[in-house]
Amino acid sequence: MSPSPDEPLSERDRAVLALERQGWASRGAKEREIRERLGISPTRYYQILNALLDDPRALAHDPVTINRLRRVREARRARR
Repeated sequence: MSPSPDEPLSERDRAVLALERQGWASRGAKEREIRERLGISPTRYYQILNALLDDPRALAHDPVTINRLRRVREARRARR
């Protein structure tokens, strides 16, 4: 069951988007921060993030990050 458009994003979803807004010097640093701050594996983090890209609530919450990530996703798909 998908969430209602009127329902706010969960605290976890907002934390995922906040983490994604940051710049990272290395992939290892980002993965360490995912584990420490969110308490989830990097694989689960990217599953959640990918679902957020299609969530209109995420777009309303952080349009800059969501639109940037959608462009990256589309560019990857186009290269395939």
